[in-house]
Amino acid sequence: MFQERVSIEEVEEGIGLAPKFDGNGLIPVVTSDVESGELLMHGYMNHEALEKTILTGQMHYFSRSRKVIWHKGATSGFYQNVDELMIDDDQDAIWAKVKVMGGASCHVGYRSCFYRKIVSEENKVGLEFTDTEKVFDPEEIYGDAPNPTKL
Repeated sequence: MFQERVSIEEVEEGIGLAPKFDGNGLIPVVTSDVESGELLMHGYMNHEALEKTILTGQMHYFSRSRKVIWHKGATSGFYQNVDELMIDDDQDAIWAKVKVMGGASCHVGYRSCFYRKIVSEENKVGLEFTDTEKVFDPEEIYGDAPNPTKL
């Protein structure tokens, strides 16, 4: 499905998809809501996840903590249907524009994974919530499934 990276000119100006995966076989992807433009999440894809995303029209990621392909929404029902996939100039980063089914993308229960901002006051740095309402209760959706966040 992907082309070989043969020349800089072809990578930057050509019409062939030749993604550059890093040393771990991953490419970063940022995902936003197609209607609002809101940033929903950042993740990674490997070759298989990108291929599955293209073939199915739904987002698939590679979980670095669990070391598995992850079909977003397979457990929760909050699928991310692809409207458009963009790739940057040197084809080493992807921007996915999606329609979120069920209105949430974060496993913590918020609409977006970016629900806090970094604040700094009097040399003290901390976090401040920008979203205070959860879209769903994670315990209700995921039950006793292991939390993907690792320390």
